[in-house]
Amino acid sequence: MNEPYIYTLGGYDLGKLAPGRCSSWMNNGCPDGNSATEPYIVAHVMLLCHAQTVKLYREKYKMSQKGQIGIVLISFWFVPYSKSQADVRAAQRALDFMFGCNNFAPILIQLLTVDYPKSMRTLVGDRLPNFTDEEANLVKGSYDFLGINYYTSFYATGIPEFRVYPRGLKDLLIYTKQKYKNPSIYITECGMSEANITTIERGTNDPQRIRFYRRHLLAVRQAI
Repeated sequence: MNEPYIYTLGGYDLGKLAPGRCSSWMNNGCPDGNSATEPYIVAHVMLLCHAQTVKLYREKYKMSQKGQIGIVLISFWFVPYSKSQADVRAAQRALDFMFGCNNFAPILIQLLTVDYPKSMRTLVGDRLPNFTDEEANLVKGSYDFLGINYYTSFYATGIPEFRVYPRGLKDLLIYTKQKYKNPSIYITECGMSEANITTIERGTNDPQRIRFYRRHLLAVRQAI
């Protein structure tokens, strides 16, 4: 599964991606939907579908194919705008909601109790689905590797620019390694946005993008 966060956010919260569902206060162009509940329900169902697929593969194909099955997650890294506890907590909440819920933190945490991040339970309340015991057992450990798509980082208070911040990739990798028991990780996407390039010369001589990848490769090396 690739970037479940984008599917749930774009399709059921903002209404900008298929199937185009959201609340009218979010987007007047949405014919139907509920941005306050549907993204969480869809993310929950997708998590269970992923876990069931992993179970099927492990039972029927893994022995003969010797393959691995994982999930590709997308997340920004969130930097506290200041050293205040309020900003530190805001950065953690941002990670909880982006990397934790729609990116399926429950499958990453090898605990007896499977649940979403505590901050989400507090803020979302009964709009956030619960796991049955059977679902919890199905979900736990349902991955062999994590794919991480990383592009940029943001201050927790939010800034509009698409900033190039290689340290965010390093911090995201270290966070994943420490938080989720050092899983195998593939960086499946990492890039930068830029104005349209209109000439071949500009497209084949791109020092800005070369510098971008050098800095991000160094960040990966520092995280190992």
